[in-house]
Amino acid sequence: MAILPPEKINSKLDELEGWNYKEKQICKEYELNNFKDALDFVNKIGEAAEMLNHHPDIFIHSWNKVQITISTHSEGDVTEKDFILAHRIEKLNNGR
Repeated sequence: MAILPPEKINSKLDELEGWNYKEKQICKEYELNNFKDALDFVNKIGEAAEMLNHHPDIFIHSWNKVQITISTHSEGDVTEKDFILAHRIEKLNNGR
């Protein structure tokens, strides 16, 4: 997959509420109701990531917050594949 230019990344970020681009990655932090909901959300993200064979960095902190960071490691930056995963994660979050 080809690395997306910054203007394309910024345009695609307009479609995703709360996502940001920094340090050659797209990221977002979610605040869940409790620790169990955070774990459930992470497990659902894991299933979606496995289906795409594209894996984000996931960090659970403060008992109910989940930080997601996505990049295409093999490319060293953001590609279309990262946005596909981000959209899937948003659907999972909206389905809770």
